[in-house]
Amino acid sequence: MNDLKSILLPGVEDRRPIIISGPCSAETEEQVITTAKALAEKRVKLFRAGIWKPRTKPGGFEGVGVVGLQWLQEVKQETGMYVSTEVATPKHVEESLKAGIDMLWIGARTSANPFAVQELADALQGVDIPILVKNPVNPDIDLWIGALERIYNAGVRRIGAIHRGFSTYDKKIYRNLPQWNVPIELRRRIPNMPIICDPSHIGGKRELIAPLSQQAMDLSFDGLMIETHCNPDKAWSDASQQITPDILEYILNTLVIRETNQTTENLAELRKQIDITDNELLDLLSKRMRVSREIGTYKKEHSMPVLQAARYDEIMQKRVILGESLGMSADFVRKFLESVHEESVRQQIEIINS
Repeated sequence: MNDLKSILLPGVEDRRPIIISGPCSAETEEQVITTAKALAEKRVKLFRAGIWKPRTKPGGFEGVGVVGLQWLQEVKQETGMYVSTEVATPKHVEESLKAGIDMLWIGARTSANPFAVQELADALQGVDIPILVKNPVNPDIDLWIGALERIYNAGVRRIGAIHRGFSTYDKKIYRNLPQWNVPIELRRRIPNMPIICDPSHIGGKRELIAPLSQQAMDLSFDGLMIETHCNPDKAWSDASQQITPDILEYILNTLVIRETNQTTENLAELRKQIDITDNELLDLLSKRMRVSREIGTYKKEHSMPVLQAARYDEIMQKRVILGESLGMSADFVRKFLESVHEESVRQQIEIINS
């Protein structure tokens, strides 16, 4: 579709990582201006703030609305920064363009709905500012590409993607699972597509922002969108995943940017992939144990024994055959499944005896 230079604005350096930073939500004029001035001192060129906040449940802070666009205009005037915000409806697009917003992004909930994306595409016909599209909440690469294509077909040529992870209802390390294979596949299919990583939404915790940012750089992402706030603990939305401008500066100064392409991956990068895979394995095991506990509740209510020998033997035989077909030894698969089953039985017994 395009390349990194297409989403750059005058004065923003053509080098990794491009940094887009600012609060999750524009809350007050003072909060917006204070945060923006602190970021400008750190030489951040692109300021972000949510004006309209689509919340998972009603009753939460859903943004200040159009008045917040005036605060973004003040940011431009007082700091010289470019400003960006999320749009979810054609009216949002209209108001943002009227206010001279420099960059817009489409959120994960919106990009999951082709009808909503098409309405935005129609409102963005021929617009000549960068438009970024977050991945849908579910890991559907075709749905993500479809959203990007809808914007492209509207005559927009300055397009980028934002990877913010994928929703799950299970207990996990991350708020949204990274599933790095999805943006990697996006890069394979559209090689020149600029990809920005949003470690704030992936991690959901400020202590995860630094390692996730480094992983994104190691995977050759073009930039980072990181939520910063002048007083994160008092933020009206997503307080736990926001950091101060000073912490942002520290994280950026400690990033290792590898620009040299290598024909083979070095050991450190391979180990990072192992770490990512191990975290994903633990997330999956947590999900399996949740299901086991639900089974334990069912057995308790129906006075069933915990151990179902026939079922266990059937699972073991099928899984060992499948494991062998995937290149693993039967002995390894058997020992692994025995350990998983032992833990499942233990958790079911806890449920029954509770």
